[in-house]
Amino acid sequence: MRTLSPEITIIGGGLAGAEAAWQAARAGVSVRLYEMRPTKETPVHRSGLLAELVCSNSLKSNLLTNASGLLKAEMRLLDSLIIACGDEQRVPAGEALAVDRERFAECVTKRLESHPNITIVREEVTEIPKDGVTIIASGPLTSPALSAAVAEITGGEYLYFYDAVAPTITLESIDQSKVFKASRYGKGEAAYLNCPMNETEYNAFYDALVAAERAPTSELEPLKLFEGCMPVEEMASRGRQTLTFGPMKPVGLDDPRTGRWPFAVVQLRQENADGTLWGLVGFQTRLKWPEQERVFRMIPGLENAEFVRFGVMHRNTYIKSPELLAPTMQMRDGSGFPVPGSGAAADLSLDPTPDTRHLEPTPYHLFFAGQITGVEGYVESAATGMVAGLNAARLIKGQEPIIFPVETMIGSLTNYISTPQTTDFQPMNANFGILPKPEQRIRNKRDRQAAQVETATEAIRRLTSSLSVG
Repeated sequence: MRTLSPEITIIGGGLAGAEAAWQAARAGVSVRLYEMRPTKETPVHRSGLLAELVCSNSLKSNLLTNASGLLKAEMRLLDSLIIACGDEQRVPAGEALAVDRERFAECVTKRLESHPNITIVREEVTEIPKDGVTIIASGPLTSPALSAAVAEITGGEYLYFYDAVAPTITLESIDQSKVFKASRYGKGEAAYLNCPMNETEYNAFYDALVAAERAPTSELEPLKLFEGCMPVEEMASRGRQTLTFGPMKPVGLDDPRTGRWPFAVVQLRQENADGTLWGLVGFQTRLKWPEQERVFRMIPGLENAEFVRFGVMHRNTYIKSPELLAPTMQMRDGSGFPVPGSGAAADLSLDPTPDTRHLEPTPYHLFFAGQITGVEGYVESAATGMVAGLNAARLIKGQEPIIFPVETMIGSLTNYISTPQTTDFQPMNANFGILPKPEQRIRNKRDRQAAQVETATEAIRRLTSSLSVG
């Protein structure tokens, strides 16, 4: 058996790459982490810090009754770097874990820089290393050169979808006399600034929003949007009342001036520890920047809003993981190519016809992690990085890889992206629907989810004990 290089190469210093590096280093393996920023920029990043958040500053709910909360609880038990820094740099957001963007990224960067097993290299990787163990965690904004290299290895083209970012404004530019602070139904601290609208104000805003000019996308491909991060203007185009059941729903928000729910509400969430920056919740957009100023200043309280970051849309790429990856996040035959004859290296379509080409195994071991695998969300990306990092380290140490129990949220996600689908493969968030149902039928949804949480937590505790990491 060939001896592997004792060092893991990780390409990409986002959430997944950072988590993978941390887990592998904690397991006693040397890591070389490549990040092209700030030498080469992307359309949406603003700094050279590792694990920079480019969309929302929220890591979603902390409640165990929420799938994202369960996922974070599992990761805490496995000493996740991303969740630890998130907890340390938390800003008020009710039941959600929202963070100060810059301090969070600084926390992750400093911990990785100070770890004796990690070397950070600031340069673009354009080719996949030809030997050793490699984790590709380059994210949805993978550079064109690396994209071509991955496409060559996987034997086909990427899938893709378009993602959008919401704008950020300054606190001092908000008219405090027109907004009120509250969290929905009073859950957690009063953490959100709420901009209430009456029906007349809403209708005027709606008409301006759907008529506003949008930034163009490539004419060479259709605009494929992910439902979980739909631009607000695209959502509004589905019907006049759509937003009042989505990001502008007023339920559970009593306006202290009227004692009633408004007709519609725009919520703002704190984005930094000092509370000087606030983001428009659910207002991802691809409107042109002057249009964002014009339309969003129609929101009560935001008439003089100062925009420090405008919403933008960018193209995300991901591989068809069910045809390529094992639940360990490793290419299926463990050598860098799928099993010959599996059809996985054909054209990445769902055509079941086997690929009859003979593929010679290559000498390197390849893993993928993060959004490029088809998971959607900050925490979900970090979770796949955790799995890839742990298993890459075990591979180097001559240990069997870990397949996380499907009863866990981590295991259900890796199972989803590694199981051949019968319909079009789409990005997936953590959700209770991908967990197996309890053996005994439980009719009540809340009780059923509580049973799933108990099973998942116990499974992770057993796994943590067997790993003996730390």
